[in-house]
Amino acid sequence: MQMLSGLGRTRYVPLVILFTLAILQSCKKNPKEMSREELESHLSAEKHYSKLLEISKAAGINVEKFAATGEKAPVFALLEEAGFGHKPDLRYTEKKIKADTTLLREVAEELVKGESVEKVMAKLEPVYPVYNNLKVHYARLVKENKQDSAAVVAETLNAYRWIKRQSKGAPRVVMVNIRGAYLTAMDSAGQNVLRMRTVVGKSDTQTPTMDTYATSIVTHPYWNVPKSIAIKEMFPKAASDPEYLSRNRIEIIDNKGQAVNPEEIDWEELTAEKFPYRFRQETGEDNSLGLLKVEIKNPLAIYLHDTNARYLFKSNSRWRSHGCVRVQQPTDLANYMAGTKLLDNDFMTEPDTVSTPPKWHKLKARIPVFLLYLGADCNEKGDLLYFEDVYKKGSPKV
Repeated sequence: MQMLSGLGRTRYVPLVILFTLAILQSCKKNPKEMSREELESHLSAEKHYSKLLEISKAAGINVEKFAATGEKAPVFALLEEAGFGHKPDLRYTEKKIKADTTLLREVAEELVKGESVEKVMAKLEPVYPVYNNLKVHYARLVKENKQDSAAVVAETLNAYRWIKRQSKGAPRVVMVNIRGAYLTAMDSAGQNVLRMRTVVGKSDTQTPTMDTYATSIVTHPYWNVPKSIAIKEMFPKAASDPEYLSRNRIEIIDNKGQAVNPEEIDWEELTAEKFPYRFRQETGEDNSLGLLKVEIKNPLAIYLHDTNARYLFKSNSRWRSHGCVRVQQPTDLANYMAGTKLLDNDFMTEPDTVSTPPKWHKLKARIPVFLLYLGADCNEKGDLLYFEDVYKKGSPKV
């Protein structure tokens, strides 16, 4: 057989290379067929993981917690942090929602395919406009070497990632910033629909941080006086002033739910600690809860409500309550939570000369409610705002 000339062999070299590349490509596993461990192993390579860390750090994440050890990096843990955050400082959490593992896997697959890290991570993070504005401010603060301020903003960035996690599938979300004494209501895309002032707890009766949800709207609510207020404030006044209860439309209720005549009680024989009854204020504008209450699930007897002291919303010092949250626009909030016009615009101006029985309006959808203590946030214009540490809790723990 005649041997191929050198020129002939050279002519076939490109074909051999292409054939070899084709074989290698065909052997490369489809990311959709890879296991979670294989995806993580592939993305643990330094060129991939260093970029993931860089992008995550720009979102205020403490990437030192996700440093690679050995050949394998905590890729999925980092992706979960970037998309869904970690639990903020909360006194009460109704239920921790699992991160969307389907989304996390989709992101990992796209990264293995070679998609832009910036583009993929943007898909994972919250789409809230306020979140994007906070990221811009965070980058500026880091560039200006304002580390303390940057840490405060990083804490808020994590809070919005947590809100995304916990409000999965919810049509509407309500957030109260205790530290700023205001409320924002967002739709599912994070667009602000409502913003209003609130009155929250004093330093010695702080509003607790919590992650829960609203259950119902109560119009013309009774005020069932908390035991702490009854003992410290109400019992001494009722015992020393025979007209105090009638003047403030307060009833005495026994353990069967029946009203008791105050004149039949021997006040001199009782003490506040051993008082066998409870106090309940009649409905109406004079009621401490005003004309409306939003019940939220929690064991701490905390709720959102109207107030008979609406003048307080004009003040910039609105840390005045016993712990519950008074809202400036209760009708707007109720209608927003209900997703329909539950109450007319003139509800708050109706004549209320007689007691109207309470009425419960159960919410058809679960509306997440977050009471948070954030040191920074953005307003509707995207401006960065800082808030005084009114409860003296100290530096944020990011």
